[in-house]
Amino acid sequence: MSGASEESGFLAVDSGGSGLRAVVGTAERGPLALRASGEPVRTGARGIDPGHFMEQLVPLVRALTAEAGAVPLTAVAVGAAGLASLGAGLRAELPGALAREWGVRRVALAADAVTAYVGALGPRPGAVIAGGTGLIAVGTDLTGWRRADGWGHLLGDCGSGAWIGRAGLEAALRAHDGREGGSARLLACAEEVFGPVAGLPGALYPRPDRPAVLASFAPRVAACAGEDPVAAGILREAARHMADSAAAVCPAGGEPRVAVTGGLFKLGAPLLGPLDEELTRRLPLVRRVPAEGDPLHGSVRIAAELSTGPLTLPGDETMLSVTTRPGD
Repeated sequence: MSGASEESGFLAVDSGGSGLRAVVGTAERGPLALRASGEPVRTGARGIDPGHFMEQLVPLVRALTAEAGAVPLTAVAVGAAGLASLGAGLRAELPGALAREWGVRRVALAADAVTAYVGALGPRPGAVIAGGTGLIAVGTDLTGWRRADGWGHLLGDCGSGAWIGRAGLEAALRAHDGREGGSARLLACAEEVFGPVAGLPGALYPRPDRPAVLASFAPRVAACAGEDPVAAGILREAARHMADSAAAVCPAGGEPRVAVTGGLFKLGAPLLGPLDEELTRRLPLVRRVPAEGDPLHGSVRIAAELSTGPLTLPGDETMLSVTTRPGD
């Protein structure tokens, strides 16, 4: 075994709505220590705040290196939610901050959809549907990246947890009004969770966490789907939206794979059954495979590869950018 000074040390980070997760490891030995912070990185006028990012990261790395030993950090990979649209400040300032703090010369900044893809499929052509409160599909033929949806709960995220929950609550309100397309079962569930549905708009609209509140009703829709045709129809339509997004990004030719990842798919068979059927209909030549890992696993894969040389994955100005400082 080589000494730590001869190893290719890396730091892998996953930054999202629940905070930071970070791993220190080496290309030779893999991940050595994991730490997490429960405070999300702030966003401001310049997008994701690089100063607050470093404030969160520095104590995590100190704890990681205390546990893992003296690992020289030659490369860092950061997967960050919102990087594609809110990452200008992070891209401008983070590589320099990492170089000053730990002497890091190679930094990869990736959208969380990319790290979700790499965690699920690795450096292979295909498509990944990442679903939670929101939803995005990402695909690559290993020469470039394509994305579909991920536009937020007001403009898109079709088939997401927030979309399913909103559709379920709409069906509840239709039943309350006596309109077609309503579901008495979903109405009962909605009143059990939120109280009288007539008060739902006033309770929901002012909340800054509306997408999460809507998504919290998605498990109720799934629970009703076995006996309620309206709930089953909502999940079928969600699956159709997901398959549409996957088809929009999946590369043609070759032997591409498609995987799903994210908390939304914990809804299980009521959603996964229709989704398998829709993917087979839209992408009959694509191989459906289970996700190998999560977005942090994707960051680890990127960081480990970057610590030993160039990335196999294609670069992209907003989706996956690599900064190499003098000395490499």
